[in-house]
Amino acid sequence: MKNLNWGHGLMIALGCFILFILFLILVFPLGKQNAEMISKDYYEEELMYQDVIDAKSNAAELKEIPTYKATSAGMEITFPQAVKADGNKVDFVLFRTEDSNLDIKKEIILQNSKFVIPKNVISNGSYTLKLKWTENKKPFQVDYDILWK
Repeated sequence: MKNLNWGHGLMIALGCFILFILFLILVFPLGKQNAEMISKDYYEEELMYQDVIDAKSNAAELKEIPTYKATSAGMEITFPQAVKADGNKVDFVLFRTEDSNLDIKKEIILQNSKFVIPKNVISNGSYTLKLKWTENKKPFQVDYDILWK
């Protein structure tokens, strides 16, 4: 076997470096997740964020807040009897953290202070549930982080 001199070592090091760079260029991007903006109107929504802060602080002052639980039918949202939404209308957003195509946004009419988000429209993963309503023209908002299985 031939002796390994500094020239051979340099060529081996250069070859390893080139292979490492090719790995970073070709293989590493395959594991990247979708990097889309949270909302298409992100900047306009950010300007109106004080309204969200006010709605959340109004909700924090309530003695009882809406609750959620997983049932066989889906996700059941229950509002306390003390909460009387104007026109019984509640907006909810089930915001999917990883994929905006799985977001669910609806305005519903409360019946018996409850509503159910069917399990067939919710896929497994991490969500943020945002409940928004007004009571006597005063806005309220409650957010929950949910891991749906």
